[in-house]
Amino acid sequence: MSNSTNKKVINVNCPTCQTVVEWVERNEHRPFCSDRCRLIDLGAWAAEDYKIAGKPASEWDMADVTMGNEPTTLQ
Repeated sequence: MSNSTNKKVINVNCPTCQTVVEWVERNEHRPFCSDRCRLIDLGAWAAEDYKIAGKPASEWDMADVTMGNEPTTLQ
């Protein structure tokens, strides 16, 4: 018996439309069901519809990043 017949198929829901998708290597869009859903998700991140919880950055921190300066730490 080959190893490929023993593999368990994992199904996930597309994060955008909730369609059930097989998590397999041949699915180039995983975890999404299609390129369209992948691009919708990317657009939502770009529009800042999604946010990662954390301490808000101060205006000074953001100025350092946009000016290309290394972050400084107080000692």
